Amino acid sequence: MNTQRAKEIAASPVMANVTHEGVPIYIQYVDEKTETARIYPLNQPENEQNVPLHSLLEH
Repeated sequence: MNTQRAKEIAASPVMANVTHEGVPIYIQYVDEKTETARIYPLNQPENEQNVPLHSLLEH
């Protein structure tokens, strides 16, 4: 996923269908400098993690 699209999804009030390794996730924050995103699985909001933007897939 590119940085701009990840930022649009993170800022949008509408839930986007995005996955990380096949797991539906929520994007909290996008770091342009490191090209990473702070995410968590929808079913595990306590499991926050930083992942590379290229590992995110929009469906």
